[in-house]
Amino acid sequence: MNGRNLKELSAADALRRLAGVPLGRVVFTRHALPAVRPVNHIVTDGQIVIRSSAGTILSAEVAAFEAVVAFEADELDVKERLGWSVVVTGFAQLVRDPGEAARLKSRIKPWVMGQLDQVIRIRPQIITGYELVPEAVPR
Repeated sequence: MNGRNLKELSAADALRRLAGVPLGRVVFTRHALPAVRPVNHIVTDGQIVIRSSAGTILSAEVAAFEAVVAFEADELDVKERLGWSVVVTGFAQLVRDPGEAARLKSRIKPWVMGQLDQVIRIRPQIITGYELVPEAVPR
């Protein structure tokens, strides 16, 4: 099997790929240590949007204080060793406008049970993405 190369993705292509997968991981700080939560999401207007319950760490301790978070998603074929990975670093914030929150909530269908009444947006500051591509074959 030939090797693989990493091809850097543009920010636009990275966000497009994020929009094409249903699940990602939000990374935040908890007790000065990294914590990770899998979440379903949408990408709209260049921002990642998730839902959460009031009182959860994501709503009450992360988004309420507009903390820095990372959001990661990927699509990898382990057998073929191909795929991509995208990491967005930015600020999480609660969507406080009731009309906007309702509009966004209607677009995100939660995977988990419960009252997911909070809408959180992640405003990207840094977008990095890489794709594993087959090694070029010399001619």
